[in-house]
Amino acid sequence: MAKTTISLPRLDIHTLPGPETIFRHQLPNGIVVLVRENFASPSVVFSGYLLGGSLDEIERNAGLADLAISALMRGTLKRDFRDIYESIESVGANLSLGTGKHTLSIYGKGLAEDLELLLGLLSEVLRYPAFPETQISRLRAEKLTSLALREQNTGARAQLLFNDLAYPDHPYGIPTDGYPESIQKFTISDLKEYHRKRVGPGGMVITIVGAVHAPKAIQAVEREFGDWENRDQVDMPEIPSVAQPGSLLRRGVNLEGKVQSDLIVGCPGPSRYEPDYLAAALGNSILGRFGLFGRIGERVREAAGLAYYAYSSLSGGPGPGAWQVIAGVNPVNVNKAADLIQDEIRKFVTKRVRVDELTDNQANFIGRLPLQLESNEGVARALVHLERYNLGMDYYQRYPQMIAEIKRDQILAIAQKFLHPDQLVIAVAGPKLSEA
Repeated sequence: MAKTTISLPRLDIHTLPGPETIFRHQLPNGIVVLVRENFASPSVVFSGYLLGGSLDEIERNAGLADLAISALMRGTLKRDFRDIYESIESVGANLSLGTGKHTLSIYGKGLAEDLELLLGLLSEVLRYPAFPETQISRLRAEKLTSLALREQNTGARAQLLFNDLAYPDHPYGIPTDGYPESIQKFTISDLKEYHRKRVGPGGMVITIVGAVHAPKAIQAVEREFGDWENRDQVDMPEIPSVAQPGSLLRRGVNLEGKVQSDLIVGCPGPSRYEPDYLAAALGNSILGRFGLFGRIGERVREAAGLAYYAYSSLSGGPGPGAWQVIAGVNPVNVNKAADLIQDEIRKFVTKRVRVDELTDNQANFIGRLPLQLESNEGVARALVHLERYNLGMDYYQRYPQMIAEIKRDQILAIAQKFLHPDQLVIAVAGPKLSEA
């Protein structure tokens, strides 16, 4: 039987975000604004980040950034908690803040006519938080409840253990949401000090997409943030290097009363700045994402029936995020599943992927791009990605060709650089572990 030849999708690159449709402006205080107009929808979305996060946290102050940033929405010098959320909900809008290792994320969505209202609220919570004692007590209780739930979650515990083993003495080994012992000790003075040193305009990026003219959107940001200064804002620390595991490291944590084990196998992987990152992403899709979760899903779940789910993941942030396989298994099948995963990784780094695997995944990556960019939210996130990793305004127009040009040898080389079958971390969380 003749093989079916798959041709790669051909996209009209002029419909994708590019230098012709992305407006970029930098305020005198360093804030970068990117705008893309879209009058096909009455809404507007903004997304972005401030440099901050929990990169410099250690065990005793883990969770400080997460608690401090969550507290910003609990009250300002002008509005209390109720007033903030009534202002947002009265116009059917959304406004939220988040915390990661490297950045403090911002997000807002509403009708175009409410953009100035949302930017004004964002400016207020970022610049003039009040840290009201009653609200901070409630927030602390919520965080502690979340951490208590984390303790009994097999997936979360396996990930914590994996991070601890794969990133010893490294910020990536410390959970962003902290520990109960650290969360209980933070004072309002600690939160204020974090805000004073970490939250400022330096390194801030905001993208705006929707039914608003670019000059008007830029002017709105300038009105709310143009005079913002924070002379106390400190630079983020450098990301420490991390070594690959020197041998196979296997550990487990016993959670009584559970009927499933979560298994994670992997190691530190490439950062998004890695020259061949797209080859790694394509390879990861072949390994454990495409279709029914690639080779991993086919071997571990479909053929062997050892897992409820099994897939691979590539973090790809500013630093060496994890390249890992995650599986939920019956506790009696943990060893078999781990062996099969290790065997699939060995095959993946020994021989080039098949031509049909490469072509199928290239077609998937190219074909799904317009779908990822069909909403204002998708475009806003995409513009943040452009700026964060210095990809260039024409990145998405170049993307289909870059994917089409990736070769099997590139995928093999990047896999061999990071994945070593006998130098992996294996973390398990579940009941009655025989090899904990």
